[in-house]
Parts: sequence; structure tokens; C-alpha cells
Amino acid sequence: MVRYTKRLSITLAALASTVWLLAGAAHAQLPEFTDLAEKAGSAVVNINTVKTVDTDQRQRLFDQFRDRGGPFQDFFENFERFFQQQPRTQRSLGSGFILSADGFIVTNNHVIEGADEVHVTLQGEENYKAEIVGRDPDTDLALLKIDPDNKLPTLKFGDSEKMRIGEWVVAIGNPFGLDHSVTAGIISAKGRIIGAGPYDDFIQTDASINPGNSGGPLLNMDGEVIGINTAIVAAGQGIGFAVPSNMAQRIIEQLKSGEKIRRGWLGVSIQNLDKDMAKALGLDEPRGALVANAMPGEPAARAGVKTGDVILAVNGENVKDTNELLRKVAAIKPGQKVRLTIWRNQGSRQIDVTLGERDSERLAEGRAPSMQPDGGSKSEIGLTMRPVTDREAQALGLDSPQGLLVTDVAADSPAGKANIAPGDVIMEINQQAISTVGEFEKVIEESSEKGVVIVLLKRRGQNIFRTIPLGQ
Repeated sequence: MVRYTKRLSITLAALASTVWLLAGAAHAQLPEFTDLAEKAGSAVVNINTVKTVDTDQRQRLFDQFRDRGGPFQDFFENFERFFQQQPRTQRSLGSGFILSADGFIVTNNHVIEGADEVHVTLQGEENYKAEIVGRDPDTDLALLKIDPDNKLPTLKFGDSEKMRIGEWVVAIGNPFGLDHSVTAGIISAKGRIIGAGPYDDFIQTDASINPGNSGGPLLNMDGEVIGINTAIVAAGQGIGFAVPSNMAQRIIEQLKSGEKIRRGWLGVSIQNLDKDMAKALGLDEPRGALVANAMPGEPAARAGVKTGDVILAVNGENVKDTNELLRKVAAIKPGQKVRLTIWRNQGSRQIDVTLGERDSERLAEGRAPSMQPDGGSKSEIGLTMRPVTDREAQALGLDSPQGLLVTDVAADSPAGKANIAPGDVIMEINQQAISTVGEFEKVIEESSEKGVVIVLLKRRGQNIFRTIPLGQ
């Protein structure tokens, strides 16, 4: 009994020692944030804005109730008279960080957008009125300038590309007006697309980001800014998004020099590939950006890019999808020459394109009147179609009668499942122009072994690619 008790005591002691060592090891692996927070925090600022509120909607609401009459009419008239005498302003809070000792400050565009006044408060409670140097709504970035009494502490940009998922990061900002709050977490993902703008490429983090953090820095463990905190998921916790520093730095440098933000332009409409599209085009996997339309007279078309090409790389750098192509081209200044690697007719080739300048007005959507066509020949994949007439060509936005007009689609057919609709015009099949149902059916027959065809549609003036599986 004594031996058993002694052996048990030794075992428990050894177990306790192991637990203590493991706990100590785990504690030793946790990062230390105190020095980083103290040093970086001095360069983080609070931003508050004042702007005049548009009162048109409020006025309409008053008028709506007042015009109803009744016992509350006097109340609304007195209420309105009182508030007509009051300044109608709106205040908001955000964050930012000092980029240079002479007072340049980075923040989000949405923090200062529409502001009549912008004020910056430093960590020591010094308050300055700020000038908006420049802003870029497309990336939600803005640059401010204050005239400080002394040299200011600064933060510098780090390399967001080098950051890896799982690395520690620190966010500092002004959540809910609580100045210089510090939160820590990891990088949860990179390259997130959240629909905020055309150049979405966000860093996702679980470091707590809340209203008021916007414009504040996301820091690596060396105290470098690797992101600008920008967005949150309202219904979630531990999900925040930051603009990568490598994108932000290029924009901020242009704003600081007083340049207009200029972005490269190819002049193509593009779409992503799925597995069926890649198979139909002879690609090993879905990659690159499929050119749905090479706009006539624009840089890509002038250089020889054609509708149906797949852009695989820009200057030797692979393109994963349409978003990546858009970002790569936009990061290059207009007038520069780029080398595109494209896939055409089962092989790759290179085309040099001198970029134009991106202009949002060029992106206006083309429109064509809706059609209710009928008649035509029915195919085995569920399409009823016929050649386009002279009168229909003009209404459909075509230069001349070309292609096959879809007049009906069987709901459970391969064409129906491919989201082809009545009123679509099939311009090409497997990159071959067609004008008769016979030509269409011939390509279908020749593609039976491949098991899929890719068609180019014209829909409401826009080019769209769809794949149709065969033999189903």
C-alpha cells in the first residue's frame, strides 16, 4: 500500500510538472504587444467631421404630416419652426495614422466624404483642423494634411504581399469614440472580395474592428502598416477587412504628389471561366479572364485581342480571374506597354498592348429593347432558334443580320440549365461564327466526344459566354 501511494505521488508530480512546462511553453509563444502598442499608438489619430445634413427628405416628411391636418397640425408646425432655426449638421468619428512628421495623415474616404470640416486629434489631445489633400473613392482612401507645432511620430508602410494567413496583427483606432483602442488577432484570409468596389482585394482579420476604427492602421509585429482598416461584417464578430498596404501606398503617393489617380485600361469586357468553359476551350483548368468583348477602337482590340481570347498573364504574372486582371491593369499607368499572354485556338500567344486610361463613363451599360420573338427550328439541346432578320438586327444592337435568335428554351434542357434565354442571339459556337441552324448543329455533332460546347451570346447589347453540356 505504501509503495502504491509513493508511486502514485511520483506520477502525479511528474504530470503536474509536465502541465506546468506545457503552460510555460504556450505562454512563451504568445507575442508581446505592449511595446508595439505604445510606439505605434502615438502615430494614430482620431478624426471627427462635421457636415451639413440634406434636409429635403426631412422637410417632405414634415409636409406629409402637416398637410393631413387634424389635432397634431399645430404641433408639427411649431416643431418645424423650431428646427428651422437650428443648425442641421451631422458629426462622425473615424481613425487615421500619421504618415510624415510634417502632418500628412492617411484615412478612409468614407470617413471624410462630404465633410464641411475635418478635425484631427492627436494622442496628446492636441486638435488641428485638417485639409483634404486628395481622395480615391474606388479604393476608399484619403489623404489629409495638418500643420503641427512640432514634428510628429509616424508609421511606415510594410509589405502586405509578404504577410501570411495566420500571422499576428494589431489594430489601433477609435471604435465607438474610445480613442486609441488596441486589439490583436491574426490574418484570417487574403484577397477577399466583398463587393465594396472594383478593386476589392481585402485582408481579412479577426482583430476586433468596430465602427470608428475606419481609417486606422492594421500593423504587423514590426509595427509596420500592412493594411488600412475599412469594413466590417455588421452581423458577424471577429470579421474585419483592411485595404492592403501595397495597394494603398501607390494611391497615397499619387495623392500626396497632387496627381490625378490614373488607371490603365484595356477596353475589354471580361468574365470568369468555369470548368466546362475551360474544357471547351482546351484549358487544363479554369484560369485567366475570358474576353466577352474586345471593344472596337480600344487598346486591346487595336493590338489584336479578340472576343473569345482568355487573358492568362500580364507582363509574365499569371492572372487567376477577372478581379486579378482588373487590379493588375489598373495598377499600371496609362500609356505604358504591357505584354498579355492569351489563350486562343488551343494555344497560347503574346500580344503587346499600350494601355489607355480607365474612365467610368466608358463602362455605361449598353441596352437594347426587350424582344418577344417566336418561331424557328428546335435543336436537340433544347433551343428553338432562327436567323436574325434585318429589322431585328437593329433592335438587338447588331451591326448587321448575324447569328441565331433564340425564340424558346426548354426548361429542363441542357440549354435551359446553361441560363440561355429567349431573346439571346447566339453569335458563335466553339469560337466559330454561325448564321444558320445547320452550322450550329454541325458543331454540336463534331463536339460530341468533348461533351461540351461554348457559345457567345449577345444579350441586351452585351457579350456573354455560356457552356452547354452535351449528351445529357
